[in-house]
Amino acid sequence: MQVVETGRTVIIGAGLGALYAALKLAPHPVVMISPEPLGEGASSAWAQGGVAAAMDPADSPEAHAGDTVSAGAGIVDGAVADQVARAAREHILDLTELGAPFDRTAAGGYVLSREAAHSFARVVRVKGDQAGAEIMKALVAQVRATPSVQVIEGVLATGLEVAEGRVTGVTLARACDQGSAPLTLRGSAVLLAGGGSGGLYALTTNPRRIRGQVIGMAARAGAVIADPEFVQFHPTAIASGEDPAPLATEALRGEGAALINRDGSRFMVAAHPDTELAPRDVVARAVYAQTQAGLAPALDTREALGPRILTLFPGVAEACLRAGIDPATQPIPVAAAAHYHMGGIDTDAEGRASLGNLWACGEAASTGLHGANRLASNGLLEALVYARNCALGIAATLAPDTDPAPEVTLTFEKGGQAPDERAVARLRAAMTSHVGVIRTAGGLRRALTEIARLEATFGTSPTFRNMTATATLIAAAALLREESRGAHFREDFPAAAPDARRSRITLTEALALRRKVAEEEIA
Repeated sequence: MQVVETGRTVIIGAGLGALYAALKLAPHPVVMISPEPLGEGASSAWAQGGVAAAMDPADSPEAHAGDTVSAGAGIVDGAVADQVARAAREHILDLTELGAPFDRTAAGGYVLSREAAHSFARVVRVKGDQAGAEIMKALVAQVRATPSVQVIEGVLATGLEVAEGRVTGVTLARACDQGSAPLTLRGSAVLLAGGGSGGLYALTTNPRRIRGQVIGMAARAGAVIADPEFVQFHPTAIASGEDPAPLATEALRGEGAALINRDGSRFMVAAHPDTELAPRDVVARAVYAQTQAGLAPALDTREALGPRILTLFPGVAEACLRAGIDPATQPIPVAAAAHYHMGGIDTDAEGRASLGNLWACGEAASTGLHGANRLASNGLLEALVYARNCALGIAATLAPDTDPAPEVTLTFEKGGQAPDERAVARLRAAMTSHVGVIRTAGGLRRALTEIARLEATFGTSPTFRNMTATATLIAAAALLREESRGAHFREDFPAAAPDARRSRITLTEALALRRKVAEEEIA
């Protein structure tokens, strides 16, 4: 295999965490590997709600951390929640300096929205529902203007090179339907910031490429994975038939929008005291139950917003109009869709993974902040805090007087194999059917068996094997967790166990369980 050496830090991904880490590493030279043109194809750009931060004088980091711990259903790392909440204000001010055009009041303060399970309005937003896109636009401009950052587009990572427990390089290929022969890029350090795994499900709000590949490649290299069973399903994906599904931001419910069914009944009133602003897992299960019962759940913004939705939430309005829905006069059909992965590559407070010379941040990582149920709008915040933590940790390992590294040149040869889209569709269908909002032992066992079958038949593509690795980890950890906690709901174990604990698992352990299940199914 062709090998390319560089003195640069290699950053896999091009979302908020990747961009912010690249800026915080300056003037240390980095090379960013992005499958799509910079700023496109990243979940960060699709985030609607905003960034959670205690910006109101009546609010506090302690209250923010407390809400985070409560939402996480017993397994949030309290020290992590405290650190992240205390850093939030600083990062909002930093993003403002970098050009993020946050919504401001007439007096110059930040416009703050309240979202589910927050005790205060503390979500800093941009143009109503454009936070992710606008923050990304500002950071992309900064990265483009930073001489120490090289961006290589149209390339994806497919694996990690490891020697003696230490990551020494990244295997890359062209990000096109034809693929390419792989090559290995060796740098001074490796940061994985390539997103979560929502696209492993048939119904998802995630961009097309976000299908667990980065988590899977780390797991295949031997990294420990934490809490993979905790996949958050957003209760108000717009059920318009698009793939991925557009999102109706939670801020709509913060403004007073109501969830109704085809009979006009507000079903959340009987489901939880906080009604539409109940924790996401509660609302997602209620929406899912309405869908399964054929009651056509919908988000009604007519009384709360009326025509104002068209200007206050332009992203939602545009998605509705594409589907022939006028949200000012019609309820918006919704469904629960895979949205955010609380689990991921297990990291410490610096963002270090269990393998040497490897860091991870953003949705690909599991820091202990989100627990079993991510608090709304804590995702972008965690990406910011841990991107800087990773940058500081990586910088501490680099020689201070390193000469500027020359730019990386990659030349790919023909070859390789892209994933078979029919196999990907079958994998996504199995995950939605058996590892979704409601889980059972029988369904999880069927999922593991199907994943094994697909991998055996279509596993020549390393990208597909990364997907099946993450799918295996999610299903195996869900089978092992015989309780219901946060976003993980077992119909056969509906109560929470008395011992709240995080899970940590390797791919070797998950594959052993998968083989055992397959053998028992055959027997």
